[in-house]
Amino acid sequence: MHSHAPTVGFDLDMTLIDSRPGIKAAFLALSAETGFAIDADLAVSRLGPPLEDELAHWFPADLIAETADRYRAMYPDHAITPSTALLGAREAVEAVRALGGRALVVTAKYGPNAKLHLAHLGIEPDVLIGGLWAEGKGEALLEHGAHIYVGDHTGDVRGARVANALSVGVTTGPCDADELRAAGADVILPNLSAFPDWLRTFAGRS
Repeated sequence: MHSHAPTVGFDLDMTLIDSRPGIKAAFLALSAETGFAIDADLAVSRLGPPLEDELAHWFPADLIAETADRYRAMYPDHAITPSTALLGAREAVEAVRALGGRALVVTAKYGPNAKLHLAHLGIEPDVLIGGLWAEGKGEALLEHGAHIYVGDHTGDVRGARVANALSVGVTTGPCDADELRAAGADVILPNLSAFPDWLRTFAGRS
């Protein structure tokens, strides 16, 4: 019965990991190489949407595709080591496993780079799906039968909605509790350290 073995999806950036230091370093390296100015602090203050959306603020439209490819190629050398696990991230994934459930990571980030982050930090989901944003995440959540999706952005709430999954919002990213609630989040947690207890209660009563 699924109630005691939930399938839980997690977003990556600013939900499981604080990738701001790494992404900032990657954007600065990209700026130095291309000669285009990028306000890396501003860029990392609004993580969540696809890379191309951010690059559109700094590069002409006809350069975005090739610049995104270059960024993704440079990323492993700059972004993995400085990025850290957020409070409670490993424990949140382990809590799903402890209930006999499956943990998915569904992220807009390029899959191979997402995999490098998780490996570096010792976070081991059952499934990793990259390259999906907002409603697109919902399709992967549906495909894998996710009951819950945990994320820090209103786009993550929209993804959960598409999949008819319970939306758990964490306020570790750019969206505060009010924004997440207004977008339709079912549960708001300050960070993932509160998630294992919440999940055990949820699994026990569902």
